Amino acid sequence: MVTYLLGGMDILLLIGSAIYFMLPAYFANMAPVIVKNGFSFLAVPIDGGRLIRGKPVLGAHKTWRGFIFAVVFGIVTAFIQHLLSDIPWFSSLSIVSYDSWLVWGMLLGSGAIIGDLIESFFKRRSNVSSGKPWIPLDQLDFVIGGLLFAWVAVDLTLSLIFSVLVVSFVLDIMVNHLAYFLKIRGEKW
Repeated sequence: MVTYLLGGMDILLLIGSAIYFMLPAYFANMAPVIVKNGFSFLAVPIDGGRLIRGKPVLGAHKTWRGFIFAVVFGIVTAFIQHLLSDIPWFSSLSIVSYDSWLVWGMLLGSGAIIGDLIESFFKRRSNVSSGKPWIPLDQLDFVIGGLLFAWVAVDLTLSLIFSVLVVSFVLDIMVNHLAYFLKIRGEKW
């Protein structure tokens, strides 16, 4: 287990470290949108079109393509963090050793996409249409999933968890609005 201690860390370093730690989850969360027009042979709904009480289990937009590429993006991001780990500025942001980049990428990438899938399941049960906002869960589902999966390998402090949640919420809204204005997404959320 790796223990993360805040100690005398200032707030900007804490925020930077929180963002840097979560990068594999952030990129995993963006992967389904980035690859949505490719790899059509993987565009198969995870739920196989099944219904529960007349409602989709997850929905047709939750595909194996998105799942697979979320994990791949998480792993690639952690590998890049490993390559950058000898650079002092990046190592000052690191709260874990990226020598285990494969583990971090898999944990944060799969945690992010599974968190998103769980949120989608409950969103369908709550009669919220796909693509419609469900604040704050739309902004934090992948973050909570990533943190829960990472928790098996790192002791997370409350200050880090709180920082990750607040920063991620704000960043998610900013990125989604930017993607909407750049015509990458059809909804602001």
